[in-house]
Amino acid sequence: MEIALTPSVKRTQESFYGKAQSVADGSPTDALSENEQAFIEARDSFYMATVNEDGWPYIQHRGGPAGFLKVLSPSQIAFADYKGNRQLISAGNLSQQNRVSLFLIDYPSRTRLKILGTASVYKLSDTPPELLSRIGDLDRAERVFLTDVISFDWNCPQYITPRYSHEEIAPLIEGLKKRIKELENS
Repeated sequence: MEIALTPSVKRTQESFYGKAQSVADGSPTDALSENEQAFIEARDSFYMATVNEDGWPYIQHRGGPAGFLKVLSPSQIAFADYKGNRQLISAGNLSQQNRVSLFLIDYPSRTRLKILGTASVYKLSDTPPELLSRIGDLDRAERVFLTDVISFDWNCPQYITPRYSHEEIAPLIEGLKKRIKELENS
């Protein structure tokens, strides 16, 4: 919150609510605890925001098998960037402005984690071997994103609509189909 609560944000809070939030000075970076690390590595998608050199924000969805987002240490996370639409907007933005925001959400449990950091993008051929060995599934990868975590914040669950993936709901549907068939046959 020390990063997010800029003077303009505080002025806006004062304008709307009559007072601004305050945050005690903390460490220059936040270390990810085991709780954050487990949450991150359980995700099969997240959203990544970058800003271009003209100041325009850009948000991109990133997805892969659960665990494709790797926690390398309490202050670093990385992922293989898979072949896609070949626009390279996020990678291009990061070449000029390395600040990044990651938004991770678990819809069924209505939980979200916001991460602020600085990111580097490596061509697969230029990725340090020790980093490649920790990334995993590189068959479809074209590059690797490495983020140094500066800060993170858990967000309240209010207004998160629970959503479920096909994998989460398929077993329940199969049980219903089976029961319907039993009733139809009786």
